[in-house]
Amino acid sequence: MGQARLPARRGLGCCVLVLLLLLGGSGSPGTPPPPRGPRPQEPGPEPEGGPWGRGRYEAVRSHLGTVGALSRQYWRYVACRLWPEGCQEEEKREGREAAPIPSWSFPLVGQDYLEILSAWYCSFGRCCETGDCRIINNITGLEADLSGQLHGQHLAKEVVVQAVRGFLQSPQPRRALVLSFHGWSGTGKNFVARMVASHLYRDGLKSDCVRVFVSLLHFPHHNYVDSYKAQLHRQISETLQRCRQALFIFDEAEKLHSSLLDAIRPFMAPQDSEDQQRSIFLFLSNLGGNTINEVTLDFWRAGRAREEIPLELLEQRLRLELQEAAENSYAHSHLLRENLIDFVVPFLPLEYHHVKLCARDAFLARGIPYTEATLNEVAQMMVFVPKEEKLFSAQGCKSVPQRINYFLP
Repeated sequence: MGQARLPARRGLGCCVLVLLLLLGGSGSPGTPPPPRGPRPQEPGPEPEGGPWGRGRYEAVRSHLGTVGALSRQYWRYVACRLWPEGCQEEEKREGREAAPIPSWSFPLVGQDYLEILSAWYCSFGRCCETGDCRIINNITGLEADLSGQLHGQHLAKEVVVQAVRGFLQSPQPRRALVLSFHGWSGTGKNFVARMVASHLYRDGLKSDCVRVFVSLLHFPHHNYVDSYKAQLHRQISETLQRCRQALFIFDEAEKLHSSLLDAIRPFMAPQDSEDQQRSIFLFLSNLGGNTINEVTLDFWRAGRAREEIPLELLEQRLRLELQEAAENSYAHSHLLRENLIDFVVPFLPLEYHHVKLCARDAFLARGIPYTEATLNEVAQMMVFVPKEEKLFSAQGCKSVPQRINYFLP
């Protein structure tokens, strides 16, 4: 581990050296800089070769040598504070006893500076085996991006932000946070899951602390459920051992066999341990989509805005529908019966103007100019239901990015 870090440490050392040079670290530790102002002129002949002659050259070289030596001491101190085991291994390879970390301190190397340097280094690569240094938990950014990029989902925005923020701010949660996303395809369930991952972890879905399971891809055959259970339990355990905060996403959760719940349940149940790892489970499902659409359509027919739909109404209707699922079919029904799901998050069907907003975002993401007429053309390519009202996009915004290929120059 120490050997692998040495090249990165040397690279960081160069950056620290530049930083110290810019900050004026040419004096000795704790020595104040010389007073500013014009220096008195000393009488005497000018050095040979003019103002940039041999004498001035020697003075500059001496100055740089002093700065370089001091900067190396600074870097040695910073590096040993950040990676003490690397210093010990380096000393042993050179046949010397590991020198203790310097007890003196520099004015520029307080705890705040060490944290800044460590965070800067970790932003470019791994700096710890657990991946904890890659956790960012940017809830403010999550809230802003959901507000600007998730269209037609006022309930999902509010529930997800409040649930995640409250969970992460809790000093010692006793159990995992479990959210269940429901709605038609293309309404934003996967989009929100990706956004949560990207704002909690610097590497997003590629983080070692994020695991994504797609039911039909990872657990396709019911004949191998026992094998899937063992694999799933091992993968969740290994992730929690590696990360103090982990995110698990189960896509197509309506197809998740109920037997697999035995592998998941222990990690979502309340824990008495004070050292419990934080874990978030997201279940993405199309179940309940028709119920959500019926409520939304009823509000529209009554002349009421969709923003007036209360979460309590949809959550109650969804829980009733999901609990009526067959006993041996989906894990969702068991999760609800055992009160392991904290929030049922409804995703409403998208209307014509929402599809236009999705098209606008797709054009902007690819740097392609668009007009209002162009956005209308994209929206008109979609199929809208019910047959009489033609109010909701049957595919949500799922195929919108592909549709704009027709408008490429």
